[in-house]
Amino acid sequence: MKLLGFNFTKINIEKYKDSFKDLKLENHVDVTSVAEIKQETIKSDDDFLAVKFKYIINYKPEVAKLEMEGTILVSVEPKIAKETLKRWKVKETPDEFRIPLFNIIFRKAGLKALELEDELNLPLHLQMPAIRKKAD
Repeated sequence: MKLLGFNFTKINIEKYKDSFKDLKLENHVDVTSVAEIKQETIKSDDDFLAVKFKYIINYKPEVAKLEMEGTILVSVEPKIAKETLKRWKVKETPDEFRIPLFNIIFRKAGLKALELEDELNLPLHLQMPAIRKKAD
Protein backbone atom coordinates (compact mmCIF):
# COMPACT_ATOMS: atom_id res chain seq x y z
CA MET A 1 0.00 0.00 0.00
CA LYS A 2 1.26 3.44 -0.93
CA LEU A 3 -0.11 6.60 0.64
CA LEU A 4 -1.09 9.12 -2.05
CA GLY A 5 -3.00 11.62 0.05
CA PHE A 6 -4.32 12.26 3.53
CA ASN A 7 -6.56 15.05 4.71
CA PHE A 8 -8.76 15.81 7.67
CA THR A 9 -12.35 16.85 6.99
CA LYS A 10 -13.30 17.31 10.64
CA ILE A 11 -11.33 17.98 13.82
CA ASN A 12 -13.22 18.55 17.06
CA ILE A 13 -11.91 18.46 20.61
CA GLU A 14 -13.82 19.42 23.73
CA LYS A 15 -12.69 19.46 27.34
CA TYR A 16 -15.57 19.19 29.78
CA LYS A 17 -13.70 19.30 33.10
CA ASP A 18 -10.22 19.58 34.58
CA SER A 19 -10.41 16.63 36.95
CA PHE A 20 -8.61 13.53 35.71
CA LYS A 21 -9.60 11.29 38.63
CA ASP A 22 -10.24 7.69 37.53
CA LEU A 23 -9.41 8.69 33.95
CA LYS A 24 -9.75 6.03 31.28
CA LEU A 25 -8.91 6.57 27.62
CA GLU A 26 -10.72 4.78 24.81
CA ASN A 27 -9.41 4.92 21.22
CA HIS A 28 -11.63 4.01 18.33
CA VAL A 29 -10.94 3.92 14.59
CA ASP A 30 -13.73 3.30 12.12
CA VAL A 31 -13.62 3.05 8.34
CA THR A 32 -16.80 4.66 7.05
CA SER A 33 -16.37 4.11 3.31
CA VAL A 34 -14.09 2.53 0.74
CA ALA A 35 -14.43 3.48 -2.92
CA GLU A 36 -12.46 2.86 -6.08
CA ILE A 37 -11.02 5.88 -7.85
CA LYS A 38 -11.07 5.68 -11.62
CA GLN A 39 -8.38 7.80 -13.21
CA GLU A 40 -6.33 7.81 -16.36
CA THR A 41 -3.67 10.43 -15.71
CA ILE A 42 -1.30 8.34 -13.60
CA LYS A 43 0.27 5.27 -15.16
CA SER A 44 0.36 2.52 -12.55
CA ASP A 45 -0.17 -1.20 -12.16
CA ASP A 46 -1.90 -0.49 -8.84
CA ASP A 47 -5.54 0.39 -8.23
CA PHE A 48 -6.51 3.55 -6.35
CA LEU A 49 -8.89 3.63 -3.40
CA ALA A 50 -10.39 6.45 -1.35
CA VAL A 51 -11.06 5.62 2.29
CA LYS A 52 -13.05 7.74 4.72
CA PHE A 53 -12.40 7.24 8.42
CA LYS A 54 -13.26 8.40 11.94
CA TYR A 55 -10.74 8.52 14.79
CA ILE A 56 -12.07 9.09 18.30
CA ILE A 57 -10.41 9.37 21.70
CA ASN A 58 -12.80 9.42 24.66
CA TYR A 59 -11.50 10.61 28.02
CA LYS A 60 -13.81 8.94 30.52
CA PRO A 61 -15.68 9.65 32.71
CA GLU A 62 -16.83 12.62 30.61
CA VAL A 63 -13.57 14.55 30.81
CA ALA A 64 -12.97 15.24 27.11
CA LYS A 65 -13.58 13.93 23.63
CA LEU A 66 -11.49 14.24 20.49
CA GLU A 67 -13.02 13.40 17.10
CA MET A 68 -11.36 13.46 13.70
CA GLU A 69 -12.62 12.48 10.30
CA GLY A 70 -10.73 12.37 7.06
CA THR A 71 -10.00 10.85 3.69
CA ILE A 72 -7.04 8.75 2.67
CA LEU A 73 -6.05 8.06 -0.93
CA VAL A 74 -3.97 4.92 -1.42
CA SER A 75 -2.67 2.76 -4.23
CA VAL A 76 -2.84 -1.00 -3.70
CA GLU A 77 -2.22 -4.13 -5.69
CA PRO A 78 -5.23 -4.98 -7.90
CA LYS A 79 -5.79 -8.29 -6.08
CA ILE A 80 -6.01 -6.54 -2.69
CA ALA A 81 -8.19 -3.74 -4.11
CA LYS A 82 -10.63 -6.26 -5.61
CA GLU A 83 -10.86 -8.25 -2.36
CA THR A 84 -11.24 -5.06 -0.30
CA LEU A 85 -14.08 -3.71 -2.47
CA LYS A 86 -15.80 -7.11 -2.45
CA ARG A 87 -15.63 -7.45 1.33
CA TRP A 88 -16.54 -3.81 1.92
CA LYS A 89 -20.06 -4.63 0.69
CA VAL A 90 -20.53 -6.30 4.09
CA LYS A 91 -18.47 -3.59 5.91
CA GLU A 92 -15.34 -5.74 6.27
CA THR A 93 -11.79 -5.28 5.00
CA PRO A 94 -9.04 -7.89 4.60
CA ASP A 95 -6.04 -7.77 6.96
CA GLU A 96 -3.67 -7.02 4.05
CA PHE A 97 -5.55 -3.74 3.60
CA ARG A 98 -6.77 -2.91 7.12
CA ILE A 99 -3.46 -3.24 9.00
CA PRO A 100 -1.38 -0.81 6.90
CA LEU A 101 -4.40 1.52 6.64
CA PHE A 102 -4.88 1.67 10.42
CA ASN A 103 -1.14 2.27 10.88
CA ILE A 104 -1.42 5.30 8.59
CA ILE A 105 -4.44 6.59 10.54
CA PHE A 106 -2.77 6.03 13.91
CA ARG A 107 0.39 7.81 12.77
CA LYS A 108 -1.25 10.84 11.15
CA ALA A 109 -4.23 11.29 13.50
CA GLY A 110 -2.17 10.36 16.56
CA LEU A 111 0.33 13.14 15.91
CA LYS A 112 -2.45 15.69 15.48
CA ALA A 113 -4.14 14.39 18.64
CA LEU A 114 -0.92 14.87 20.66
CA GLU A 115 -0.75 18.49 19.52
CA LEU A 116 -4.38 19.17 20.45
CA GLU A 117 -4.13 17.37 23.79
CA ASP A 118 -1.12 19.49 24.68
CA GLU A 119 -2.96 22.70 23.79
CA LEU A 120 -5.93 21.77 26.01
CA ASN A 121 -3.71 20.47 28.85
CA LEU A 122 -5.14 16.98 28.58
CA PRO A 123 -3.18 13.87 29.45
CA LEU A 124 -1.55 12.50 26.31
CA HIS A 125 -3.09 9.36 24.85
CA LEU A 126 0.43 7.99 24.23
CA GLN A 127 3.20 7.79 26.78
CA MET A 128 6.09 10.05 25.85
CA PRO A 129 9.71 9.15 26.62
CA ALA A 130 10.99 10.66 29.84
CA ILE A 131 14.43 11.01 31.41
CA ARG A 132 14.71 9.86 34.97
CA LYS A 133 17.47 10.11 37.54
CA LYS A 134 19.40 6.89 37.95
CA ALA A 135 18.64 5.06 41.18
CA ASP A 136 21.60 4.99 43.58
